[in-house]
Amino acid sequence: MPMFSSDAILEIGRRVLVGLGLTPNDAEIVANELRDANLVGHDSHGVMRLMQYAGSIRDGHMKPETQSVVLTETPSWALLDGQFQFGQVTMTHALSLGIEKASKTGTATVLVRNCNHVGRLGSYTERAAQQGYFCLMCVNAPGPGGVTPYGGLDRILGTNPISIAAPYGKTQFVLDMTTSMVAEGKVRVAFQKGEPIPAGWIIDAKGNPTTNPADLYGNPPETPPGALLPLGGELGFKGFGLSVMIDLLAGIVSGSGIMRTDLPRGANGIWLYLLDIKSIIPPAEYDEWIEKYVSGIKNSRKQPGVTEILLPGEIEQRRKAQRIEEGVSLPDETWRQIKALAESVKVTLDDLSP
Repeated sequence: MPMFSSDAILEIGRRVLVGLGLTPNDAEIVANELRDANLVGHDSHGVMRLMQYAGSIRDGHMKPETQSVVLTETPSWALLDGQFQFGQVTMTHALSLGIEKASKTGTATVLVRNCNHVGRLGSYTERAAQQGYFCLMCVNAPGPGGVTPYGGLDRILGTNPISIAAPYGKTQFVLDMTTSMVAEGKVRVAFQKGEPIPAGWIIDAKGNPTTNPADLYGNPPETPPGALLPLGGELGFKGFGLSVMIDLLAGIVSGSGIMRTDLPRGANGIWLYLLDIKSIIPPAEYDEWIEKYVSGIKNSRKQPGVTEILLPGEIEQRRKAQRIEEGVSLPDETWRQIKALAESVKVTLDDLSP
């Protein structure tokens, strides 16, 4: 697989996005989010998404010429209409607005409708935590989903992810997870690599367990698509329950919707919540409790074969440092598709080729 530097991944995204019609400023925002996802190891939300975005622009679902607008607000909450601009651009606006409000009132809630794919949720909650906020973010899929309800066969639900972040010294705790067994993009990465996936991630169209990622997409084309399973395996009713509640809040309350047939895969409804920690508890007291908590977990007894207990976000932090040093690899098929897309929008990537 070809290897790229961090700067090259950013430049690939920037050039292609400008070729797709984004302003340089918006292209920079989106390209940074894609690169960040690749760096922390969430390749499912990295530059491989460029092809999906190009298709959404072509089909009229992504509208890079628009900007999000505030529909209604109070000092502590706001409702935004993303107007189907790139989700990363809309979410950057939403986060900035939420932090501005929380800095004045101690807490803030921002809901977003008509939003496109926002990328990696942990990127936004982590940025809030870096500024001293406890942050929770949930995303629903108002359009077609790929996840079956617990015990079901139909692709009714989205992966409906949730991220929670909190400050921890010079770093942050960052939980970032789907309420399905796995993000769809991770299955897509395996599909493009031609590799099997772990058992328990998906079922085929008849409900049979499968490790073939092609079964999720109905490949070959005459084969009906399968579905992602809710998080939890035999206890999948837990992931299903979380997904339902996210649909109710980020979907229905936001006005984004559920089970809409007029939207493509990848549309998002957003619920963002921020709490200014220092308005509740003195920073020194918070830090003291955090250090005691982390020490207790890290120094607790470990199961056989376990050398270290990792906290939420640690794997991503370490992988980011590693990939900044060593570079980011892309599947051959992903790179082929990106080059073809660049050529179609009259953008050259020759100087960035590995």
